[in-house]
Amino acid sequence: MIRVCLVEDQMLVRQGLRSMLSLADDIEVTAEAEDGLQALTVVPQARPDVLLLDHQMPHLDGLGVLRRLGERQALPPTLVLTTFSDDDLLLDSVQAGARGYLLKDVSLDVLLQAIRTLAGGGRWWQPALTTRTTRAAQQGRPPTPDDPVSLTQREQEVLRLMAGGFSNREIARMTTTTEGTIKGYVSNILTKMGVRDRTRAVLKAMETRLL
Repeated sequence: MIRVCLVEDQMLVRQGLRSMLSLADDIEVTAEAEDGLQALTVVPQARPDVLLLDHQMPHLDGLGVLRRLGERQALPPTLVLTTFSDDDLLLDSVQAGARGYLLKDVSLDVLLQAIRTLAGGGRWWQPALTTRTTRAAQQGRPPTPDDPVSLTQREQEVLRLMAGGFSNREIARMTTTTEGTIKGYVSNILTKMGVRDRTRAVLKAMETRLL
């Protein structure tokens, strides 16, 4: 049985994760914490096989938990769960001792596979993370503008519409999705391309022949 500790400040999310993990015969949630400071006490006592760690939490965030438990040599194999892909957060998490990184929109099957991989001594990184980010993480350095950029098919579609000067609302209407979803795609595109705004993203896409 794989013993899991959940560290997540949102009660509904925490309850949802616990319910989903209870569907697996080989995984059991044995401890929970509702913020980073509480995790510093709960995790060493519970000694889980895998720690599922939210990043954005009150009092002490996920990176703080990684670093503080690492200093005490009490950090179990840890899977960071977050909302958006972020190069800097990924690299900081790796350097702080995380062994996995997943976005919260993954399927239950992927989450279970990631937990089993970490419990078995492996590592698991979000499949949608760019090649340049993964390579930089493995090399222990931040990604540079010269690193190649890899976008999903949907992100490429959104990028082409951005180049056409369309707003998020207009892109959402044309792709039959929500404006919030498009904002997420645009955020991921900017992060992967290492740029600050839409104009720079389009210019870089033209320079690197992504468009």
